[in-house]
Amino acid sequence: MKNEAFVYNARGTVQSQDAIKQYAPLVRRLAHQMIARLPANVELDDMIQAGMMGLMDALGRFEESQGTQFEVYAASRIRGAMLDELRANDWLPRSARKSQRDIENAIHRLEGKLKRAPSEAEIAREIGIPVSEYQEMLNDARGAQLVYFEDIGFSDDDEDYLERHVADDGSDPGDILRDKRFRTALVGAIEELPEREKLLMAMYYEQDLNLREIGAVMGVTESRVCQLHSQAVARLRAKLKNW
Repeated sequence: MKNEAFVYNARGTVQSQDAIKQYAPLVRRLAHQMIARLPANVELDDMIQAGMMGLMDALGRFEESQGTQFEVYAASRIRGAMLDELRANDWLPRSARKSQRDIENAIHRLEGKLKRAPSEAEIAREIGIPVSEYQEMLNDARGAQLVYFEDIGFSDDDEDYLERHVADDGSDPGDILRDKRFRTALVGAIEELPEREKLLMAMYYEQDLNLREIGAVMGVTESRVCQLHSQAVARLRAKLKNW
């Protein structure tokens, strides 16, 4: 959608009230995408409400002179508002955090031993549980990772995504993500994913398919897609542990 469709005030910011109606479907689409990665206790309506607040914030802040499409800018603000809502309400249960840590640690240990990506059965055995129970852990860990590179700002904006959403451990996370070495490490980690998980991530993040559509392509259930997504994320986090 073109910026020229809007009415701008003297500061060059979007003024048209019609833009709220125009971009409400974008809010709903992003809310559905995000809810698919979150535990069942998160309500879709809460995400949509937070996203609408992000849209209104984007309408007030966007300047035509920024040289970017409004939809791109708005999507970043909408996602940020949703993430703020999740953080404010402690959306991720302790059990999910523990599941995520246990899976990541097991993968990290196995990759050190095997020098390859471990299978589900190997990860389950390392944790000391049956494969079926491990798959339940993957369901519990759903939503433990929420980082979108298009949301990461590299400007001097004091509301930079990383400043709001990454804990400060004494180093500047913005510097890390600006570092080409990190980007190279991330690309390498994605390339080393098992083929099925790499395909899933490409369909989900690049082709923007939903879980049901991915399941149809892969010939598995939507629940299984969720498990594989959680496992892929755990592999990436394990590989990038030092970052």
